[in-house]
Amino acid sequence: MFKNHPKGLIPAALSNMGERFGYSVFYAGIYVLSLVGGFIADRTQNYKGTIQWGLVIMAIGYVLLAIPVVHSAGNHMWLLVFTCVALFLIAFGNGLFKGNLQAIVGQMYDNMEADAVAAGKSEEEIKAIKERRDSGFQIFYVFINIGGLIAPFVAPLLRQWWLGVKGMVYDAGLPALCHQYLKEGANMASDQMTNLTTLMEKVNQGGLDMSNMDAACNSYLEVFNTGVHYSFIASVVAMFISLIIFIAFKKIFPTPAKKEAAAVEQYTAEEKRAMAKEIKQRMAALFAVLGVCVFFWLSFHQNGQSLSVFARDYVITDKIAPEIWQAVNPFFVIVLTPIIMAIFAALARKGKAISTPRKIVIGMAITGMAYLFLVLLSMAYDYPNGEEFRALGIDQQAAMKSQWWVLIATYFFLTVAELFISPLGLSFVSKISSGLARLCSTRCPSCGCAGPSSWLSASSPWASCGSWSAGWSALPARKSNLRATHYLIK
Repeated sequence: MFKNHPKGLIPAALSNMGERFGYSVFYAGIYVLSLVGGFIADRTQNYKGTIQWGLVIMAIGYVLLAIPVVHSAGNHMWLLVFTCVALFLIAFGNGLFKGNLQAIVGQMYDNMEADAVAAGKSEEEIKAIKERRDSGFQIFYVFINIGGLIAPFVAPLLRQWWLGVKGMVYDAGLPALCHQYLKEGANMASDQMTNLTTLMEKVNQGGLDMSNMDAACNSYLEVFNTGVHYSFIASVVAMFISLIIFIAFKKIFPTPAKKEAAAVEQYTAEEKRAMAKEIKQRMAALFAVLGVCVFFWLSFHQNGQSLSVFARDYVITDKIAPEIWQAVNPFFVIVLTPIIMAIFAALARKGKAISTPRKIVIGMAITGMAYLFLVLLSMAYDYPNGEEFRALGIDQQAAMKSQWWVLIATYFFLTVAELFISPLGLSFVSKISSGLARLCSTRCPSCGCAGPSSWLSASSPWASCGSWSAGWSALPARKSNLRATHYLIK
């Protein structure tokens, strides 16, 4: 699995593990700011320094979130601004970090191919090296998900530890009921009041004054909120671990090369048509993949929102925090990647290799199967909407809930689909960008293309659509600013 890959691949992947601790819902800011990170690295040609600053800035954002501040009517505005600043720092640091690190990984394979050509390797050997890029990005993706596997356990454990210190235990549904009671007081519906009392008795281990429900709700929310803030300490530690790994192995990482414009040459009309056709074909392939990925990640990222709510309300999770179910996906990534890589390799040896675009289409079909399964399940159980379900009594809710295997099956389908799309998409865009850069800088120097191919070839698991100027790289006075496209693909 790890044989014959660049020696910097594993350290680069380990450097990316810490970023997954901050997996959250502000994807849009992360993706847009990857443009800025790519632009800064391209202009300064200091990719490694940009990556290091990205890790530091993310750590600062998590430090701010780790400061326990209880929301109140008096601090609502400044607390909102404070939280937005912290989230911006995390998103901006991610934009500096992620795309540029994956650009470095793509450059490793560009260098391997160039070295093979320079050494006079046979066409078969060069082809094998080019095909190794797909498996390399799959390995990279495995290590990214190690962080995603650990984070859902560490953060809830810190929160639960703090609740335990204060004589309480965790319950996913109690904070919402506490807020509702503090807002409505005696006007709270009787069935909801019964649910609140039942859950308060369940979580109380001597830390709550049950004779005063106002005080009990405020106390639970304050302790719960502080525990949530403390859980961000794990992200801070993860950022610094990633920084240490990156600095320790920085010398073996290549720097994405800046393509220098070649001397102006004259081409025949037939040659110009051939070059224009090849550029159009590559751009058509790129934007087709981008379009597919928009809808895939739209579906996949329900795991951080609607699937977590589904786990909380409709699935028997007992004492397991709903967030921990998010570890199922990275677990499957780690376990299934070697299996899928072995299947792809076996098909290739038999001359039945599946092309990357076809793998992506298969991944989309599997994604649809995952959500079709949930639709059929919800219809079979006749689930009401979330608001109606939470209004039911505790016993009635428990009787309607699904078993834990429902989530396992759903995440299995989604993960298999992800492995057909995400790491292969990183590799695919890396190949496309490399070809575009060669077309622009060596075949068509009059285009003025001098930017690094890494603008298109590596941003998040492949989620950062960066520079749209790649699409117009054949036009005069345009640079092939191609790095951040991967971010949109994820």
